[in-house]
Amino acid sequence: MDTAYMTSNGRVAVPIRLRRKYGITPGVKICFIESDGEILFRPITPHYIRSVCGVLKGRTSSTQELLRERAREKRREEAKLRKFAGR
Repeated sequence: MDTAYMTSNGRVAVPIRLRRKYGITPGVKICFIESDGEILFRPITPHYIRSVCGVLKGRTSSTQELLRERAREKRREEAKLRKFAGR
């Protein structure tokens, strides 16, 4: 188990073994996640980003769903115009 101390400025030095293992280099963004009374430390590295790509992917693409909704709106508007023009 690796340990570190927090400075008076709130800084913590990540042990070199962990920095090397997880690709944490200067400038890498870190996110902190609260979960069940714990704080999870997650480096936002290219490897992490690739690992979460597509996690929220649904059965249909958002673009396709938006195009379908727009088509429905267009049909409703055209029906309203036809109804109004027929008066």
